[in-house]
Amino acid sequence: MTANVTTPSTGSLQRRLTVEVYADLVCPWCWIGERRLFAAIEALRQAVAEVEFDLLWRPFQLDPGMPADGMSWSEFVERKFGGPAAAEPMFAQVATAGAPDGVDFRFAAITRAPNTAAAHGLLLHAQQTGGNPWPLAEALFAAHFTHGRDIGDTNTLVELAASHGFDQAGLREIVSTSRYAVDVAQSQREAARLGIRGVPFVVLDSRYGVSGAQPLAVFEQALQRALNDQ
Repeated sequence: MTANVTTPSTGSLQRRLTVEVYADLVCPWCWIGERRLFAAIEALRQAVAEVEFDLLWRPFQLDPGMPADGMSWSEFVERKFGGPAAAEPMFAQVATAGAPDGVDFRFAAITRAPNTAAAHGLLLHAQQTGGNPWPLAEALFAAHFTHGRDIGDTNTLVELAASHGFDQAGLREIVSTSRYAVDVAQSQREAARLGIRGVPFVVLDSRYGVSGAQPLAVFEQALQRALNDQ
């Protein structure tokens, strides 16, 4: 399953729904929640032909204090969970939860816990320059959780972004200079202002919030309610 929801730049349809997704790329439940949200959006699109969605990525770092070059996965697991013995049952639970949504978690492949600020910056770059950040977000989730790649590494980010249509000439400069660091930090502050303490968290039309990787039916009901209340 591949996420196929796009962010439209213009539209003449009568009804539009703004969907803001606060998430982090090293949050496994965010990947699951993204898949379920997209499935709910597609279901509503099929049911209500005149609705369109403005789907926005909102950076949220679970560990904004992570060293710029990240840390080894083994060290992270020890610090976060108390070691592999405690972590592995949780990883198994997450993998089982994501399987029906087509999410392929391979925690054993991960070797590095990255700082995600630069990756968030690339997604904001796509979004703020009229592009679609969601295919790259999907690729970043998969790179980390399925393929065990370091999504805090400049070369990895440049490669992934270039393969999703980014202008290669400016990519390395965007990543290496932290061009969007202020925007990433601002998103984090906005999340705090809204009372968001964990992700995924979805904000619908600046009025309704959905916390967590909720079942498909919950996302469908929330989207329909937001649409009905316009």
